[in-house]
Amino acid sequence: MSKLILASASPRRLELLAQIGIVPDQVVPADIDETPKADESPRRLALRLAEEKARAVAKDNGGAFVLAADTVVACGQRALGKAEDHAEARKFLTLLSGRRHRVYGGMCLIAPDGAERSRVIETQVKFRTLGREDVDRYLSHDEWMGKAGAYAIQGHAATFVKAISGSYSNVVGLSLCEVDGLLRGLGYQSKEV
Repeated sequence: MSKLILASASPRRLELLAQIGIVPDQVVPADIDETPKADESPRRLALRLAEEKARAVAKDNGGAFVLAADTVVACGQRALGKAEDHAEARKFLTLLSGRRHRVYGGMCLIAPDGAERSRVIETQVKFRTLGREDVDRYLSHDEWMGKAGAYAIQGHAATFVKAISGSYSNVVGLSLCEVDGLLRGLGYQSKEV
């Protein structure tokens, strides 16, 4: 049975996979440049980053399944990355306040035989209008750090979400429905069956 490598440092992705009984044999974060290219759409960015991460890890790990993912929060055609500091996190949350935005989850799976499958999952999220106190309270926690768009839907920011259309787990970090389909489609069999 071939091993599964998760090409991600995200503890949330590990937790999500565990929910469906999948425990990667190894976690190997990919070291790639995540800078968006000129005129690259948020959807395309999410897909490209997932594919580059998977390929970077697969080249040194032949004979394994390699799963990579990337999450991009977009307000219009503007990709909101991981906020660098409180000021940028405040800017992102203020921009998302009272608006609908999209979360693109790119994922790529490379099988031991080199077969590669990629997907982009889109989820729409609508935030309620946030007051200054809401943003201040949220930023007083470290939850925003390391999160696309400066929020974690599974944490305190759940109170910001007025509506969601699409995969909830995609917003957390990995669409479980899609990843399960990709793994089964390329012949991966979990040891947790």
